Amino acid sequence: MEQEIISMEVVNPQAAGIDVGSRSHWVAVGQSEQDVREYGVFNQDLFAMAEWLGEKGTKTIAMESTGSYWQNLYAMLTAKGFEVILCNGKFTKNIKGKKTDVKDCQWIQKLHTLGLLTGSFLPEGKTEELRTYCRHRANLLHSAASASKKMQKYLRLLNFRLDVVVRDICGLTGLLIIRAICEGETNPQKLASLRHGNCRKSEEDIAKALQSNGRKDYLFALKQELETYDQTQEKIARCDKEIEKMLDDIINSDDNKRQHYIEAKPYKRVNKNTPKDIDLNLKAYRIFEGTDLLAIEGMSFSTVLALMSEVGIEGIRKFKTAKHFASWLRLAPNNKVSGGKVLSSKVPKGSNRLKIALRNAANAIGNLKDSTPLRDFFHRISFRKGRVSAISATARKLAVIIWNMVVKGVPYINPEGYLFLDQKRKLGLVKRIRKQIDKFGLTNEDLGLETVHV
Repeated sequence: MEQEIISMEVVNPQAAGIDVGSRSHWVAVGQSEQDVREYGVFNQDLFAMAEWLGEKGTKTIAMESTGSYWQNLYAMLTAKGFEVILCNGKFTKNIKGKKTDVKDCQWIQKLHTLGLLTGSFLPEGKTEELRTYCRHRANLLHSAASASKKMQKYLRLLNFRLDVVVRDICGLTGLLIIRAICEGETNPQKLASLRHGNCRKSEEDIAKALQSNGRKDYLFALKQELETYDQTQEKIARCDKEIEKMLDDIINSDDNKRQHYIEAKPYKRVNKNTPKDIDLNLKAYRIFEGTDLLAIEGMSFSTVLALMSEVGIEGIRKFKTAKHFASWLRLAPNNKVSGGKVLSSKVPKGSNRLKIALRNAANAIGNLKDSTPLRDFFHRISFRKGRVSAISATARKLAVIIWNMVVKGVPYINPEGYLFLDQKRKLGLVKRIRKQIDKFGLTNEDLGLETVHV
């Protein structure tokens, strides 16, 4: 009896596989020994690799996304006209037998030839540049926060309990007092007189917390940390200017983006870590071509900036449906079914900066005092499954809303809209008065109101 052979269809006949490394790259264009070569990571080595691949008639290449070592190689091969697919390492690791670099590149080449590999999401060029600036800015913010914590530590060791009487030691009052301390001032009354008018504590309370023990070593360390904090703030300011230039380049390169205009939103609170001198409301409205993402309650300027820098408008349009977008963000349940039973429906592990930004926005929605559709949805899920599940569910709903707004042009409408603080107070007062009138059954005569007869 003849043995039946089942062969898989070759999807990419002229395919190559690359095992990316920190010191060398292994390239395979076939499954024999002469079809595998090793190249270095220097520029001339990469060009030699591209020349050899061209001689072999290679048209499409698959490589693993190993750290940041793939980026220069990916850019060079793309510039040479090759179709390059960047793959997640977990889809190429199930190789049988002993693991070697030669077997790895051959395994990647075999999978790519049979069409079993899919490419990872990559933003377009200008969005990637903007992402670099924004991620570097986030790292600078972490450095500034670290310096702030160390300043608070040395203040406490000096017996300056500024953290007890001031909400933020890096605020207006806190920095003025810290600078005076570093200049040698130790008089509690003089230090307390630097209090800003918005500070809740009185000068007497602040003076009680500023009794120094005179340790010179701690004072020296405090000065060093203040210098680090100031230098970091200067770097953040310069980074903000580069981000603004990049946003202007993206907008000015497209006439469709330039023509849009929107009024400012004074009710949107500006966080202290948000770029101060950039009108993110207008720039986001132009980059997303007339889509007002800040109309969604809970969406902050930092969330919109993360959306612009991590995916951009063209990146969102790459996803076929809102479900694909939510799944890429790892906000959708990963259902595992076997034997007709659902074994697991947990949200998969893993995170990215955009997912974190959407979860922060969802948490802000849950803290809203006014009733809105998203806030009510958050509290329904929180009542049944807890706050953590409510944050994930609301973040997923935000991702779906954003995709529909950007791709389909569906505007987000909040039935109650936004109200300024004075308007909220007025409505609250009217509601309280009506409740009192209904409670005591008061009439127009009791209230002294004259009825006009026509």
